[in-house]
Amino acid sequence: MSETSSTAGKIFLAPMEGVVDHVMRDMLTSVGSYDLCVTEFIRVTQQLYKPALFYKFCPELKAGSVTPSGTPVRVQLLGQDPDWMAENAVRAVELGSPGVDLNFGCPAKTVNKSKGGAILLREPETLYRIISAVRGAVPADKPVTVKMRLGYEDKSLVLDNARAIESAGADMLTVHARTKVEGYKPPAHWHWIAKICDEVSLPVVANGEIWSTEDALECRRESGCDDIMIGRGALALPNLSRMIGEGEAPMTWDEVRKLLIRYAGTERPDRREGFLPSRVKQWFTYLRLQYPQADDMFRDLKRLQDLDEMIRLLSSEA
Repeated sequence: MSETSSTAGKIFLAPMEGVVDHVMRDMLTSVGSYDLCVTEFIRVTQQLYKPALFYKFCPELKAGSVTPSGTPVRVQLLGQDPDWMAENAVRAVELGSPGVDLNFGCPAKTVNKSKGGAILLREPETLYRIISAVRGAVPADKPVTVKMRLGYEDKSLVLDNARAIESAGADMLTVHARTKVEGYKPPAHWHWIAKICDEVSLPVVANGEIWSTEDALECRRESGCDDIMIGRGALALPNLSRMIGEGEAPMTWDEVRKLLIRYAGTERPDRREGFLPSRVKQWFTYLRLQYPQADDMFRDLKRLQDLDEMIRLLSSEA
């Protein structure tokens, strides 16, 4: 394309539970250009967690709350109790998180059954109480941001939810442009984000179904948002943020393969046997959407259970 979106707005890396851990954040920010990363959610129950749990989800807290390439990382919390959410939010910022993000978008059944994530979009007043408690507890100079979907079963409460979030004092709202029931099925309804922008004055970030520079431009046009968040698209094209923001060409398969080798070789001493081979295969499911070479290699890779064998296979291709 002759046009790029280099001056259009910020680009954030999405918090994908079970996928974008601190190692994946390191990989993607090393080849991308992001203004912020958000961690996988910490599920808040009836307790104040010890620092060790925060460090587990966000090891970057020990390094200035940035990835090795310097991208800021914000802790995300998920829960339904205002007081416990507030106490854990305070702990997160005390440990160095540059603000706190609140998850009202997770579609997982196990989370929703325990009244967390997207199911709270049925209750605008509950959103208000949670966000108000967190905003009142966290220092004023630390942003409290929120991520939500368009609704649970339908979109009937989307504007009520957005107004409640703004009234509660949130500093920014990211909207995944689908309901919980719609899951991740295309399309993403970016035009609904534009309706939200007409109702609230806080900054709104558009998220959902951004796989290319063209998608980013169309999302920005339909949603009216300058700022966007990308997730699965960044796993399929690791330098997608630079493609969008700087007009960079897609990474070659050889470059991606070297990134995979680095990812597979990163130590995770606290992980069970078989964890890393599964994570490598998981990443391949996204890369296969953009790279024919990944699809070809996956035929051999999917049968492997040993990480060293995987690395040898990745290293064998010229």
